[in-house]
Amino acid sequence: MTVDVRLRRGRSALGLSFFAQGVAFALLVTRIPAIQDRYGISDGLLPAFLAAVPVLAGLASVATEHLVKRVAPSTVLRWAQPLVLLALLGVGAGSRMWHVAVALGVFGLSVGALDASMNMLGVSLQQEYGRSIMLGFHAAYSLGGIVGASAAWAGAHWRLDLFLSYLPAVAVLVPLVLLGSRRYVDAPFEANREKGLGAGGGKLLLPLCLVMACAYIGDSTVANWSAKYLQDVLGSSEEMATVPYNVYMVTTLIGRAVGDLGVRRFGAAAVVRGGTVVAAGGFAVVAAAPGAWVGMLGFTMLGLGLCVIVPQTFAAAGRLFPGNSDTAIARLNIFNYVGFLIGSPLVGGIGDAWSYRGAMLVPMVLVLVTLFHARSFGPRWARYGVGHERRAGDRTVDVGRGGNEV
Repeated sequence: MTVDVRLRRGRSALGLSFFAQGVAFALLVTRIPAIQDRYGISDGLLPAFLAAVPVLAGLASVATEHLVKRVAPSTVLRWAQPLVLLALLGVGAGSRMWHVAVALGVFGLSVGALDASMNMLGVSLQQEYGRSIMLGFHAAYSLGGIVGASAAWAGAHWRLDLFLSYLPAVAVLVPLVLLGSRRYVDAPFEANREKGLGAGGGKLLLPLCLVMACAYIGDSTVANWSAKYLQDVLGSSEEMATVPYNVYMVTTLIGRAVGDLGVRRFGAAAVVRGGTVVAAGGFAVVAAAPGAWVGMLGFTMLGLGLCVIVPQTFAAAGRLFPGNSDTAIARLNIFNYVGFLIGSPLVGGIGDAWSYRGAMLVPMVLVLVTLFHARSFGPRWARYGVGHERRAGDRTVDVGRGGNEV
């Protein structure tokens, strides 16, 4: 299939956006212990701070659903991403608790608009490409997470001030994403201006919303608690406590780099089922780990398993609603933050009241819910993901029919 230069440039620019978001998020979550120490945030208050970010992000995602009926998703992304990066810098610049509260508030609002618009553009590009490419975008996010977590490790190793830790990434990425934003490719504006999904559409989307929430409960457990788990439960150093998230992002990068090929070969549902089983095994290993190195083996399994679920959930929403994918993705994206909102305080609360090892079994059980809804990712021949389905035993492509056979 021939892809024109406009689409290739749009794909590269969007990949850069995913990469930058991975850097920013990793720099934030892997330095949570340092942020906590800088501002004197108690262990009891920390879950409230962690919960505020996804609450605000969810509100921003709701607003983005309505905003993109008037302006293109590329416009939303163009301005949301620099705000995310500047808010990150603000987290490292303050000295009082209200300073970090404001910075995290701006981060949450801007990241909600960013995540929704970024995935809208990814789904629409996949639709134009006619083959699975969503996992590739999320692989770029994972690569950014590796870079960000590595920078966080360096900051902890050399005991750099948080502001100095964050400044190089922000200084480099803000101009790059602003330049790249000129090449974003939007779907035809009329294609996503339907008034709503309707009652039937909402029922179709509900299983994917549940899968998204459970996947992000698992992801948020790694993002928000892996450093503290390794340091406080498994007795690692502060430096080593930054490593599990890095390992997690390395394995998500590997899984996503080859994941699109797996979707084209075996179908989205089969890939998601396999990832779910591996992720559940990873949580079991983390919970039972006798030391830091075995714990990191568990986080490795988690990366390989969870990495395929979220991108394919967005892709499945686009396949189910090819004429109204922006609305479906904005609503689905809310459950990204529902997962973070539930996951972080849930694990922290169970850990404080009982055991952090026992707390790791809760996301394990919730992730397994995905097995019961794998059929929502499409039938056996649904291998491209968004309205461009390869028929079983055939090489033809069904363009724009939401997964029906030609």
